[in-house]
Amino acid sequence: MTKKYEIIFRYIKDLSAEVPDAETFVFSRDYITKYVLGININSKTLKNRMIEVTTNVNYKDPTGNKKKSHFEISYATVIKIIDETLNKNELEKILLCDIQKVIYPEVESILIKLIKDSGFPELKLDKKIDFDELFKKKTN
Repeated sequence: MTKKYEIIFRYIKDLSAEVPDAETFVFSRDYITKYVLGININSKTLKNRMIEVTTNVNYKDPTGNKKKSHFEISYATVIKIIDETLNKNELEKILLCDIQKVIYPEVESILIKLIKDSGFPELKLDKKIDFDELFKKKTN
C-alpha cells in the first residue's frame, strides 16, 4: 500500500481551563461527570501540498447553569500529501478519521491532565470516540 500522507509536525495551538471562582469550582466539582466532550475538526491548505488540521476538543457543561467551568484544547497537525491522486472522499477520510486516530490519544491525555491539574482529580473519560463510525455517518 502506498503511503498517502505524512505527518510533518504537531503542536498545541491553544490550551484553556476556565474556573472563574471558588463557588464555581465547588459547583463544577459536583457536576463535572455530567459535562460532555465536544470535538470539531478544521483544515487549512498550506503551500507545497501541506495541510494544517486543527482538532478542537472541549469539555463543558451542556446545561444553562450559570456556575460552570470550561476546558479546551486546540491541537494542530500539519501533514504533507504524498499521493497526488487522492480524491475528495479519500482526503476527507485522512483529515477527519485517519489523522484523528493517530493524534487523539495524546490530545485526550493532555485534556485530562489539564482538567485534573485544575482541581478535578477523579475525572475519567470512559467513552472513546470512534472516528471511523463518525466518518461513516458523515458520508451517508
